[in-house]
Amino acid sequence: TFYYFVRLCLDKILLQCVLQSRTLSGADAINALRPFYFAVHPDFFGQHPKEREVNENSLKRLNGYLENLQKPGFRSFKPTQLTFYVREREPNSSNVQESFSASGFRAVSFTLHTRDLLSTVLDILNSCSLSTEHVQSLNVNSQPHKEAKSTVNRPIKWDKTYYSFTGFKDPEEELEQAQRVETTLLSWLDDNEASAVKKLKKSLPLRKELERLKIELSHELQLSDIRWQRSWGIAHRCSQLHSLGRLVQQRPEILENVKGRTVVFTDRSGMSAAGHIMLGTMDVHHHWTKIFERLPNYYKLQKRLLLLEDRISQLLGGIQVIYIEELQPLFTLEEYFEILNSFYNRLRDSRLPFHPRSLRGLQMILESDRYAPSLHELGHFMIPTICDPAALQWFIFAKAQEARENLKRKEEMMLTEKELINTSTERFSLDRLYKEPSVSSAQMIDCCKRLLEESLPYLQGMHLCISHFYSVLQDGDLCIPWNWR
Repeated sequence: TFYYFVRLCLDKILLQCVLQSRTLSGADAINALRPFYFAVHPDFFGQHPKEREVNENSLKRLNGYLENLQKPGFRSFKPTQLTFYVREREPNSSNVQESFSASGFRAVSFTLHTRDLLSTVLDILNSCSLSTEHVQSLNVNSQPHKEAKSTVNRPIKWDKTYYSFTGFKDPEEELEQAQRVETTLLSWLDDNEASAVKKLKKSLPLRKELERLKIELSHELQLSDIRWQRSWGIAHRCSQLHSLGRLVQQRPEILENVKGRTVVFTDRSGMSAAGHIMLGTMDVHHHWTKIFERLPNYYKLQKRLLLLEDRISQLLGGIQVIYIEELQPLFTLEEYFEILNSFYNRLRDSRLPFHPRSLRGLQMILESDRYAPSLHELGHFMIPTICDPAALQWFIFAKAQEARENLKRKEEMMLTEKELINTSTERFSLDRLYKEPSVSSAQMIDCCKRLLEESLPYLQGMHLCISHFYSVLQDGDLCIPWNWR
């Protein structure tokens, strides 16, 4: 008994030393994660809307995890799986600002199951293959760094009988159990359904207000639609519509040219490549007013842009130049015109021998961040603006038949997807079922088919979003990964 008592006292003393040496403040954690934030921050993914959205949502969940770790008395423990697109570094670059290659990024998935900030920070950096050397230089405790380091690195292992006798939990066994934990759809819904219902009920009055404002403004301005680029909360969207409504009352004359158009609330003001009126949510009425005043000039530029698309189509055998909002960056009209004009000049000078109308029915989009052409699974060609004309001609000829087959399959998939969404909505009595733009039709179809094989009473009256991870949005929408288990 005396032996175990001594071991117990030693264990408590050593455990206290270890915890003291591993203490990390919230500010230290942010400083330590700077390389990570720089590699995954959504602002650096402006040319990649799908990856930007994944990183935005993963950062929200990561911040929630870090905040929970800092709460006094925090005990609940749930492994959190995250996915980030990490910008690639060039191997021999010394300048941090220029150390990322133009080739893109890599996807990284990892699960957080640590209970202290330091371990969490190190897990994140190691998972993303980022250096952890700078973490050692942080002043994480009042003891000398060498002393702390020697304490942390001491390999202390007690016999399994010690944990059985004292009742303490074996940290190695806990870690193994956490790593074996895999979130399932049923278990996650069981844990989060009550929270989602509470948030949804709270948001219902605002949802009705949003719908009312949207219908009234669309009718008053004769708009085709009102959209949002980001998944802002309902309260935020209502505020934006109230702002637009006040502008309509103050300056009704400047809104005469919006008939039949779509208004999109986004990060900046202007006109998009798709011809939609963009209202920057951080801009004041003065900026919005200028955009409405410039609409006649925007419409003239849009006509020139459409003419440019036709000329490119003629040079490429009748292939149609399209712009897909869900897959391409949100270009302004001016930016997209410059991209088209540059590509047209290269084509015109090369004089490629495409037979007139030989590629009618095919589609292509232009991308400014690629160097080689490719064929998308949905059937459209993805053509770099600086692509070599001869290589472009060979690639299009070689892939033309496959492109036609993909386009036909795309129509079938979209029809199947729509039917499955309707069937699933009705089967589970959902108020709404939708997906994030980064989820493909094939992924949505697979998800809905497997959902229909389950019995899910939790979903009645809910808003269900198919995404890449689990989360409950601030207004009660349930997000589940398309490849749920």
